[in-house]
Amino acid sequence: MAPVLKLKNITRLFGKGCPSCLESTGPDADTNVCSHCGTVVACACVSLDLYHDEILGIMGESGSGKSTLLKTLHFDIAVSSGEIYFENCADINLLTMSPFEKRRIRNFEMGIVYQNPHLGLKMEVSSGGNVAEKLLMAGWKNIDKTRKRSRSLLRETEFPVGRMDEPPKNLSGGEQQRVQIARALSSNPKVLFLDEMTTGLDLSVQARILDMLRSLQKRFHVSMIVVSHDLGVIRLLAQRTAVMKYGRVVELGLTDQILEDPRHPYTQLLVNSEL
Repeated sequence: MAPVLKLKNITRLFGKGCPSCLESTGPDADTNVCSHCGTVVACACVSLDLYHDEILGIMGESGSGKSTLLKTLHFDIAVSSGEIYFENCADINLLTMSPFEKRRIRNFEMGIVYQNPHLGLKMEVSSGGNVAEKLLMAGWKNIDKTRKRSRSLLRETEFPVGRMDEPPKNLSGGEQQRVQIARALSSNPKVLFLDEMTTGLDLSVQARILDMLRSLQKRFHVSMIVVSHDLGVIRLLAQRTAVMKYGRVVELGLTDQILEDPRHPYTQLLVNSEL
């Protein structure tokens, strides 16, 4: 089966970079800061496949590069080098596309839910308006149909639709995340990116949102990449999991195998710390 999204050697450097950056950083060097030029190697040579109807988890500590990787896939951050392929674009490396073409892929085929709702929502605009904005970017033109679609999506995410005309600044953290989810799903994307989206929420709210996401994934048949440092989130959502440390993938496999019988010492440390 061909993947819906394919990553090849995704690398992102923060700094001027030098020939020694990749050699002097990584898990073996126990740092992601180049000792020669001070460049931070956020991601290095990351290669992953995401398949249809799959939820792929990416876990690791803060600074492991997992959120940076996700933002490069959504074109929020430029990639230093590498290739990204999407099933609807044949053999075209998305990173060679024009800014207009990248925006079109992002608006029609991708959705993202950020850890910080301020990155994904306009706090002064109504909740329904935030969802409608993504629909307008995806080519919707009829206002009545757009509002109806926004209401339907907010209902799908268990948002109190009676408050859809209120701005997100008036909502709780859990409600803001539901608006983000509705917005992200509005254009029926092929791929949904979730970046630490339950961090900071009460446990009961986390549980309801995670259950809702599992239901929505099956209903919309959307492939997901879930970034989290919380092994409970990874265990509940992901079929396969990649473990990142200092910008590198150190282990990749079925989630049950990763969490029950981890092979890499770093993965063992992560799992044992949760016990």
